[in-house]
Amino acid sequence: MNTAIANSHIPDAGRIALTPGEVVLDEFVEARGPWSAVVAAGDVLTIVDLEGNQAVDCLLYAAEDTSVRYSAAVTIAQQQSIVLTTGSVLRADTGVALMTVVADEVGVHDTIGGACSQESNTLRYGQHTREQHACVENFLIEGSHWGLGKRDLVSNINWFMNVPVDPDGALGIVDGLSAPGKRVALMAQVDTLVLVSNCPQINNPCNGFNPTPVRMIVTRPEAAL
Repeated sequence: MNTAIANSHIPDAGRIALTPGEVVLDEFVEARGPWSAVVAAGDVLTIVDLEGNQAVDCLLYAAEDTSVRYSAAVTIAQQQSIVLTTGSVLRADTGVALMTVVADEVGVHDTIGGACSQESNTLRYGQHTREQHACVENFLIEGSHWGLGKRDLVSNINWFMNVPVDPDGALGIVDGLSAPGKRVALMAQVDTLVLVSNCPQINNPCNGFNPTPVRMIVTRPEAAL
């Protein structure tokens, strides 16, 4: 569920956004919830980790042709790094640049940890977790509004999530490096459909075992004063 911001006590979106400009969208994503929007080419999406240590799972698609979608493999190969930060170009499987990280207050965002699902929860944490809501379900719910289904899901980005790789190649899911109010900003290179699952995981430290809301602000830099 997307929640429009209407509370006068909430900090002004124009001051919170990492890239100044006309605010064209300002919404909360509730804890555990899905979210989506098309970010027009040239606009900048600022994702705000409101309470800190909240993983934000994300998929990207070219809005005009959703068969062109984010590729972790192509992105990693092009930048020669498995983590995302300022300057990282988020590329589609065709090599097309979808979005670029233009500002980042955290420095490490994950490309390889994947999205939690009911099946992976059961495998990792036990049968008692089978009915727990997970990111794959969020992606399917939100993606259905855009004509996307399970076959359209690919390896995702995990904003604010820390997944170190041990010397033996094993992956860890540990406490994030973010903090309350930390932000990352993405500029759309083409009109980009952004699909988000504000991760509901409570079985590992990626959310500090306590999922919390995030804020999504889109600004149009050419309108900056």
